[in-house]
Amino acid sequence: MASEFNGEVTSRMLEVAREKAGTLQLEIRHTSRVPGAFDMPVIVDALLRREDIDGVVTLGAIIKGRTKHDELIARTTARSLSDLSVRHQKPVSLGISGPGMHERQAHARIRPVAERAVEAVLSVYDELKRISRPCS
Repeated sequence: MASEFNGEVTSRMLEVAREKAGTLQLEIRHTSRVPGAFDMPVIVDALLRREDIDGVVTLGAIIKGRTKHDELIARTTARSLSDLSVRHQKPVSLGISGPGMHERQAHARIRPVAERAVEAVLSVYDELKRISRPCS
């Protein structure tokens, strides 16, 4: 899932995430675009309810403006996504760069943030599977 806000950055993040998923031989079952990071939780919730979805990668760039609005959006979104992951017992990565970041910094973080977001979903998914196995 990627936000449309700061689309030059997030479109590239989505490309990088797709590349990484391919390298890790992960199947992408659905791709969503939402207006901004704040809009992600409701769609993530709907995706996590699906039987065929094992986890969700979120991608976004929250760039600092003149106010502290970026901090509010980042904090609220991170908390909501974390809560959804716990509620559904499925991984949701936070591939959202920011807050307090300027546009140049957002461009510099495209690859590392997108790649780590994919890796995080896989890692948490694998760990959830491992700990849910019965002890022998």
